[in-house]
This record gives sequence, structure tokens and C-alpha cells, in this order.
Amino acid sequence: MNGDVVFYQLSRKFVHREQDVPAPSKQLIHYTLAIGHHIGVIDCFAAKLKMPFSGYAEWIAHLPEGEARRKLGGLLRFGEIEISAPHAPLLQQALHAALAQMSAAEVEWTASLNTMLQSIAAEPALYLMVRQS
Repeated sequence: MNGDVVFYQLSRKFVHREQDVPAPSKQLIHYTLAIGHHIGVIDCFAAKLKMPFSGYAEWIAHLPEGEARRKLGGLLRFGEIEISAPHAPLLQQALHAALAQMSAAEVEWTASLNTMLQSIAAEPALYLMVRQS
């Protein structure tokens, strides 16, 4: 397949039309931000890592068989995956195990993804969206 794979990291959240919320309801906004985007919270993402689609497929082929490879392989099937706090340790371990087999570019991609995974480990509300473009 052609195209690229882009890793987007959550950069901020905001409530649609927050300025219209009366002062007594401001606490509700903070609660809503804490529980997710179910009632008008919009997530904003920043592109953090981009690679060719073919390179992505080769990169994840180095990972040991198991849950981490299956997780990242979901992009090949669905065109999009989400990576959240429960996935971070699993992915870090699998990426570390595969480092010796990776090309220089793949090692750079691994380092970038590990930085993002460390951010998620430090702040579990963060997450990544990975999309084929």
C-alpha cells in the first residue's frame, strides 16, 4: 500500500462553546474533561511521527509475536488505531526486544514512539491516534 502512517499525540482538550457555559456549571466542564469526550469535549492532536506505510509494515514485522505486534498490526487491517496507557508498557517491551533487528530509521521511529509512550506512562490521560494517510 502507498501513503504514510502518522502518529498523533493528544495535545489538548477543550469544550465546544465553553464561553456559553454559566459560571455555576464550570465544575461540570472540568468533570467532563476528566471523563472523556462524551458531551462536547473535543480532543486536539499534534502529529509527532510520520513514516511510509511500507516502512511501518516492515518495522512492526520485527516485533515478537504477541499482543504488541497485534496491537500495532491493527493499523494494517483497520487504517487507524488508538494507543492508550494500558498499551504503553507492552509496546515498550516489544520494541526494546526488537531493536537489534531494526534499521537505523526504524531505531529512530522506535525512539520517537518510546518518548510518546513515556509521556503516556507519566500522564495516563494522554493517548495516541495512529492513522494511515
